[in-house]
Amino acid sequence: MTALRPERESDTSYGQQSYGVPGASEDWSGGAYGAAPRPEPQPYSPEAQARAYPGGPGSQPYAPGPQPQPQPYMPQPQPQPQPVPQPDPYAEPYEAGAGVGADVGVGEPFLPPADEETVALRIPDPPPSDGDSAGDPIVGSRAASRARRDGSASGGRAARRKAAKRRHGRHGGPAEAPAGAPAREGARAPLSRVEARRQARARKPGVAVVASRAIGEVFITTGVLMLLFVTYQLWWTNVRAHAQAGKEASSLQNDWASGKRNPGVFEPGQGFAILHIPKLDVVVPIAEGTSSKGVLDRGMVGHYAEGALKTAMPGDKTGNFGLAGHRNTHGEPFRYINKLAPGDPIVVETQDEYYVYKMASILPVTSPSNTSVLNPIPTGSGFTKPGRYITLTTCTPEFTSKYRMIVWGKMVEERPRSKGKPDALVS
Repeated sequence: MTALRPERESDTSYGQQSYGVPGASEDWSGGAYGAAPRPEPQPYSPEAQARAYPGGPGSQPYAPGPQPQPQPYMPQPQPQPQPVPQPDPYAEPYEAGAGVGADVGVGEPFLPPADEETVALRIPDPPPSDGDSAGDPIVGSRAASRARRDGSASGGRAARRKAAKRRHGRHGGPAEAPAGAPAREGARAPLSRVEARRQARARKPGVAVVASRAIGEVFITTGVLMLLFVTYQLWWTNVRAHAQAGKEASSLQNDWASGKRNPGVFEPGQGFAILHIPKLDVVVPIAEGTSSKGVLDRGMVGHYAEGALKTAMPGDKTGNFGLAGHRNTHGEPFRYINKLAPGDPIVVETQDEYYVYKMASILPVTSPSNTSVLNPIPTGSGFTKPGRYITLTTCTPEFTSKYRMIVWGKMVEERPRSKGKPDALVS
């Protein structure tokens, strides 16, 4: 064994140890070859113990010595906090790559760690990848501070230019966020050209969507046009026809009063009489002919006076005075003739006479080609011999022209205008 080890204690040494000579051989008895012989153990005695250890057993009794006096408390001066040196903003920043243990160059300010780094635990910064001295705390702290300030791991001049461009924008515009920096709330990263095109194609509607939209627009347009047409037919045509018919009736009465119109043959479309149906509150001018545009659509009642459908005039001694009018739209003067009952008066007013008829019968439905209802003795009216009759014709059912409705009347009174209105109009 070549290593040093402590000697075994003897009964008289009380824990004292002695070491052998380095490099000397030793035996189990504790002696060493070439060294002084080991003293033999002595028997225990109080005198020997007192000589070996003064103050031990067998020595003089213990006497306490003088005790130190307590001193009054004196406050110790506290060290004053030293101001933390601030970095020089005009000094050149420390260049990375100095190596472990390198001294800070002249003009390089010492950047103390941030407050949060001195009072709280933190995750250590990762080792720099561009040659910064990771082992030097000063160099590492300076590099980390510069990286946080400039947003760049390298501290060269080019990196500072890039950081300045990111902070202030390339052309003075809004600054770009550095890599790894948290995005501001509401900010969205710009899309690449491929992503923008992909999103534009996704937003572009497909063929089915375009077709459905086109069909929907056609339906909507058609519905609007139909609504406008119905409004025109059911409301505007009546408004216009009533205005035209009222104007024609006033003009006709003024001409009669001034003597401008004389009885005789009338031209198509010319008004010559006024029809009164007191029960239906109808007062409408009668014009020559049954033209739709020239007579019926203007709110007037037309006299059958053309070709085979020519009928008699009210002043004739015998015959059938046939009239036609709209049941719906364009003034609709015959809309409610189905409500007439036998005996209801129908009065025709001309320039010189009042002709009073009494409603006799009604034919609710017949074919439009049934012209026999206009004969001098109308078929189906119940009349059997010649007389002075009136026939009113209109379309049925309402809002259609599929069939015709016929109402007949028989003259019961002829009264000159000079005698005043007949009782049918007065009452």
